[in-house]
Amino acid sequence: MSTTFSKRFSSSILLWMRTDKPREIGMNYWKGPHSRIISASPGLDEYRQTHLAETNPGLWPATPGLETGIPAGRKIDGVAQVAFQSVFSVLAGREQNKLAFKDEINVFRRTLLYLGLPNWSRWYDVARPGEKVGSRVLVYLRRRDGVGGGAFRRFINAELAPALAGTGALQELRTETFLPWSKALWNTPNVAHDNPGDQQFHASLMLGFPDTATQAAFFAGSSLASLSARLARIASAAHAYQVGEALTFVRDGVILPHYQE
Repeated sequence: MSTTFSKRFSSSILLWMRTDKPREIGMNYWKGPHSRIISASPGLDEYRQTHLAETNPGLWPATPGLETGIPAGRKIDGVAQVAFQSVFSVLAGREQNKLAFKDEINVFRRTLLYLGLPNWSRWYDVARPGEKVGSRVLVYLRRRDGVGGGAFRRFINAELAPALAGTGALQELRTETFLPWSKALWNTPNVAHDNPGDQQFHASLMLGFPDTATQAAFFAGSSLASLSARLARIASAAHAYQVGEALTFVRDGVILPHYQE
């Protein structure tokens, strides 16, 4: 299986819906009015909303030394994933971001921005011609205490991602490694940004499968069990979320007339 990839500059905003309204109302507002605010930001290469399933105890296989159960109190509802055309896109989007800041209170109760440097995100060429992704899992990884950021990134890029690509099970593989989290990067008004050090993440994986049967076999298989044992030496948590919907609003720098799944 090919391990060729393109390097990207991207960010992810982890989102928790308000609890004083039905979750479905919040999810629909996010992909409706709120999506139009974000999509209009200049300099975006891609804008995707990843809506996570409401029930998500954690799909990653149980592994000694690795937290794989998702704590109910920190369970994420969705993730806004943005890829930028260039580093200058972040500056170009400041005015539009002000509108997004004001709108967050209408739908979210907590938002956390994770950002990497340019080229810290990698999108792998694993799709087979003519096949589409039928099921996705989004995984967040926490670096183990005592492991340096450079060693962690090298493991993700040089060992974990190529091994995942080499399984032949994936139709999509995207990795992100993050700078240390800072509240100052996305300190929006009227919503929470609490993120204790022992709850922070340092990388993510988007895993796409042709269907749910292939996904189930992958997570139950010996290849992932062996890989997870290696991961546990460098990571302390692997929270694997079932994705409900992955909706793209901007692709290749173009705002789509309607989101695409």
